[in-house]
Amino acid sequence: MLDFFISQAHAEGGAPAGGGMAQIIMLVGFVLIFYFLLWRPQSKRAKQHKQLINGLSKGDEIVIGGGLVGRVTRVNDEFIAMEIAEGTEVNVQKNAVAAVLPKGTLKSI
Repeated sequence: MLDFFISQAHAEGGAPAGGGMAQIIMLVGFVLIFYFLLWRPQSKRAKQHKQLINGLSKGDEIVIGGGLVGRVTRVNDEFIAMEIAEGTEVNVQKNAVAAVLPKGTLKSI
């Protein structure tokens, strides 16, 4: 009775030969693209940031993630003391450090 509205589907043959292999190659291609475009650059940046944090020492001029610029006065395991003005220090987590500036940058600002 509903055959008038619904057309019958008939299989004409099996799956094309090599279709499974093409899918595997495409999957491997996507994994490689994901690796080279996303995972590898992100791990390189994380490695560079970790080296930057481990290399902090007293007297370094730094900028933190919020844009605050200052000079390192003390370095602890997880925190640093940063002088942002004459006689004004703030404690900052090491992970907040975005970059180490060249010496003399604070005088030129």
